[in-house]
Amino acid sequence: MDEPLPLRPRHRTAARAGGLLLIVPAVIAACRILDTDAVTPVPQLLSLLPWLTVPAALAALLAMAARRRALSILAVVVLATTAWSALPYMPQLITSYGLPLARVRVLAANIEFGDATGALIDTIRRERPQLVFASECDRACGHTLTSTFATELPHHASVDADGSAGSVLLSAYPLRDEGVIPAAMGMPGATAEIAGLPVRLQLAHPLPPLPGRVDAWKRELGRIETVAAGRPYDEPFLLAGDFNASQDHAAFRAILDRGRLQDAARLARTSRTPTWPTEGPVPPYVQIDHVLVSDDFSVARIRFPALAGSDHRAVLADLDLRGGR
Repeated sequence: MDEPLPLRPRHRTAARAGGLLLIVPAVIAACRILDTDAVTPVPQLLSLLPWLTVPAALAALLAMAARRRALSILAVVVLATTAWSALPYMPQLITSYGLPLARVRVLAANIEFGDATGALIDTIRRERPQLVFASECDRACGHTLTSTFATELPHHASVDADGSAGSVLLSAYPLRDEGVIPAAMGMPGATAEIAGLPVRLQLAHPLPPLPGRVDAWKRELGRIETVAAGRPYDEPFLLAGDFNASQDHAAFRAILDRGRLQDAARLARTSRTPTWPTEGPVPPYVQIDHVLVSDDFSVARIRFPALAGSDHRAVLADLDLRGGR
């Protein structure tokens, strides 16, 4: 058996650099394939999954330049896995039942401690949504929104609290059966009557997966999953807000799977449009704001307008509620 040729110094350096570059993409791609969010720093790095193809590709080039076959094969496998994992989650299934009963425009926005209240008001006036899911809407923000749109959006369900804990759901349709998912930040819900059908509405705003809070993040996403999974099969369901999770997080995909829901952005082929962060030196790189729908809805259009004063883009979705199953 032939002994491997000794590495030249530059080849050794290239092999070492390639191996180091491969560590993070390999670990994160493996967690994605194994359907786990694991522990810090995996949940945080999963948000960067599509971008990890860059170090994986560099690692493959360095491994080839170093003429290390085993490392090259491993790097190519990791690159392929990372690229595959970055594809939109779930097939693009559009299932429509009967004719559209109503066109519903939905606006979901994180307004960052109420700082983007003015921008949200301008957006509502311009876009005229029938449903608004506003998270991080403090007491002053909630009062401003409900009084400003007392005619256009006269119904609301809210969690009245300071800072990021406050949230409000504004509706052009009458609301009943109000409830709240227990969480550190407000997640109100209610049932709206739209075109004669009861439609369950739920605002989502779990904690972010910060180091030291990953367990709480998983727990609150799990509560959202439980609510989605427990809804009556024949009840239209609309779940929207800042999920602090992308399609690359197992806890987010579990909500889709168990709740029989689809991401409106996926249906509109925009599931990789980043919504966060829109402030600071780093450009937006991950979509964590979502509108999820049951198959009672089809998606006509979706946009992601900027909100001055917020570190999130909003999600603006035109949905058709369908009937006659």
